[in-house]
Amino acid sequence: MEQKPPFPPFTLETALQKVQMAEDAWNTKDPQKVALAYTVDTEWRNRTEFINGREEVKQFLQRKWAKELDYRLKKELWGFRENRMAVRFEYEWHDAEGQWYRSYGNEMWEFDENGLMRKRFASINDLPIEEKERRIK
Repeated sequence: MEQKPPFPPFTLETALQKVQMAEDAWNTKDPQKVALAYTVDTEWRNRTEFINGREEVKQFLQRKWAKELDYRLKKELWGFRENRMAVRFEYEWHDAEGQWYRSYGNEMWEFDENGLMRKRFASINDLPIEEKERRIK
């Protein structure tokens, strides 16, 4: 049985820990490592894309980080209850032409009893920025 502590129901301390673990994992830009935090049948909405299952998550992340170069993410817990969390985030990246962006968004997370994320729904907006405007390094 796969497990990813901490487990729900979350306390403030364990919710903050879970958010930090997610931030740290995503900043590795390693699709295999990141995907292990999700159930095998995880359900995602990322912008307008619907992703089902851990294998699709890996494929999505490979495409994402091939496009979003020098990606750097910061997450913040917005709220939590039992096995659910609301998280706000921003990340910075540039495309192959060198245009930098800051992407802002919100995520809704639902975890199973083993601490694996069962659902992730993300709304994201991109803001073109100058490299000198970066604040996440």
